[in-house]
Amino acid sequence: MNEIGLSLDTVWMLLAAMLVFFMQPGFALCEAGFTRGKNTANILMKNFVDFMFGSLLFFFLGFGFMFGSEGAGFIGMPNWGDLSFYKGDLPVEGFLIFETVFCATSATIVSGAMAERTKFSMYLVYSAVISLFIYPIEGHWTWGGGWLCNDAADSFMMTTFGDVFHDFAGSAIVHSVGGVLALIGAIALGPRIGKYAKDGKSRAIPGHNLTMAALGVFILWLGWFGFNPGSQLAASGEVNRVAISHVFLTTNLAAAAGGVATMFLTWWKYGKPSLSLTLNGVLAGLVGITAGCDLVSPVGAVVIGFVCGLVLVYAIEFIDHKLHIDDPVGASSVHGVCGILGTLMTGLLSTSNGAFYGGGWGFFGAELFGILVIDLWAAACGLALFYGIKKLHGLRVGARVEEEGLDIYEHGESCYN
Repeated sequence: MNEIGLSLDTVWMLLAAMLVFFMQPGFALCEAGFTRGKNTANILMKNFVDFMFGSLLFFFLGFGFMFGSEGAGFIGMPNWGDLSFYKGDLPVEGFLIFETVFCATSATIVSGAMAERTKFSMYLVYSAVISLFIYPIEGHWTWGGGWLCNDAADSFMMTTFGDVFHDFAGSAIVHSVGGVLALIGAIALGPRIGKYAKDGKSRAIPGHNLTMAALGVFILWLGWFGFNPGSQLAASGEVNRVAISHVFLTTNLAAAAGGVATMFLTWWKYGKPSLSLTLNGVLAGLVGITAGCDLVSPVGAVVIGFVCGLVLVYAIEFIDHKLHIDDPVGASSVHGVCGILGTLMTGLLSTSNGAFYGGGWGFFGAELFGILVIDLWAAACGLALFYGIKKLHGLRVGARVEEEGLDIYEHGESCYN
């Protein structure tokens, strides 16, 4: 029976990995649809690069940094393609693939905020650094047995908060890190030509294909059923069956609530329900629930999704109109703001130890501390990475390339004739 159970768990993990991999075309279509047609080939190419580079670099080094056991809880050992250090019950090759698709997602988030004006050669550099270094190290702190998830009685987290940091599937580890890096990258690049008038007023630059963007969001919604339930990493036995079913439900409810909240808020604010913002509202709900999808009740999931869907609209407005940071797809709001918000709300709404369920404020403190540490790491790395590239080689294409489109100048071909 144990052998059958392990086989079922392995198949479930690999199926979930396939669903998460399918999020790559979801991100590609969503990003391409929200931007202009003259940059579509560039955007599609970048999404392929994220997975190609991520797969190789995570295999050779990133997986070791993230799941290696040496380094006093702050960094794992590099493996250089030797996976013998991994001692888990699941086949190491399967677990590596599952973690690889998560790594690629973190890098992909950044490309949307920096779309339509980034040198492709420099995109290769920062995508590689995210996959090789930034994501695996903070991933080690949290999912790889590092200090933020060390539940030993004398550990820092337990003595300080009485609990450890919890992020079931990556609201903080994947999405907020991607969102913070996206924000810093967009700041380093500067806005697209024509985005802001001389008086500072923001001008809309509509995407060229909302049908493509909508299809991308539907694909992402589907892929999230691998992202969240797959993080259980097991399907055999009653406990796992119940856990996966619960996570499926909370994930879907939060997505629906996020979309509904954004739809009605935009209807009220702008006089018409916005499709483009509602698509991001669905993603906001999905990002928000990812940290605590295993711990919150179905009603709690609706609350998280609804709050994230509302906050998203104001976050996009604030970043665009007040901060004058040009994020073409709203990645910093969807993934950054809602990733942080969902992680914090897990500390409030967890039915086992949340502050609103009589668990005290220790778990919330652990969640707050964890998200601060993780995102400060991402911010510090992002500042060094993007401004280092900008200083040494230049991050942005020339004005003529940007105005005429990156497809022809960067790739010598166009998606549309």
